[in-house]
Amino acid sequence: MEPEYRKDVEENESLIEGRNAVREAFRAGQTVDRLYVQDGLRDGPVLDLIRRAKKADAVVDYVSKERLDQMSATGHHQGVIAHAAAYEYAQVEDILKKAQDKGESPFVFVLDEIADPHNLGAIIRTANLCGAHGVIIPKRRSVGLTATVARASAGAISYTPVARVNNLAQTIEELKKQGLWFVCADMDGEIMYDLNLTGPVGVVIGSEGTGVGRLVKEKCDMVASIPMKGDIDSLNASVAAGILAYEIVRQRRIAHR
Repeated sequence: MEPEYRKDVEENESLIEGRNAVREAFRAGQTVDRLYVQDGLRDGPVLDLIRRAKKADAVVDYVSKERLDQMSATGHHQGVIAHAAAYEYAQVEDILKKAQDKGESPFVFVLDEIADPHNLGAIIRTANLCGAHGVIIPKRRSVGLTATVARASAGAISYTPVARVNNLAQTIEELKKQGLWFVCADMDGEIMYDLNLTGPVGVVIGSEGTGVGRLVKEKCDMVASIPMKGDIDSLNASVAAGILAYEIVRQRRIAHR
């Protein structure tokens, strides 16, 4: 199920309303995360926008007029609203090349359905600071590179490539063939201190509500838990990402002494 559109999350500055404005955005090569189209609209101009969206690899969502009215800041959406990305997406190959160019073992974050832009931005910031080479997110059921994400990353988004893929489980399988091992953060796993987290590694972090999905978790080689002594049983996604990432940094540092 797609996360509900929230006006406090997806900012007006990221929205492009109206058929002409959306068409010009595609023509100008602007990166568009999603195209929202009113249910039932299939006239020529709308079909052209849908075609352009698919060619640009944007997600097309068919929604009610009421939802578009709620999203609209102008009241003149003409049945279409595009959600533009604040930054361009990279390719997974770009992330691997960054590691190769640095002469380092690949270190990537894989994020399963992170819907909160502040969490995504914070994780991108952590990825940059801990020396990770990039972040991978799914096209659907995930927040994209919004202006809020960019601000929450504190500038790290300019230096840390973020790739968007159709299928996380399949992407993990492809990366495993290239030598990466994957560790999934989950409270039912082994204590992270007892795992060997050196070498080419991917850190898999799940959503704020449901954690890592079953299919993605099954693709992981290890499941790591973070020791917790308090009265609650879970950590914020970005905090969990930071703790696990710096255990990897610690282990790599020891391994290279």
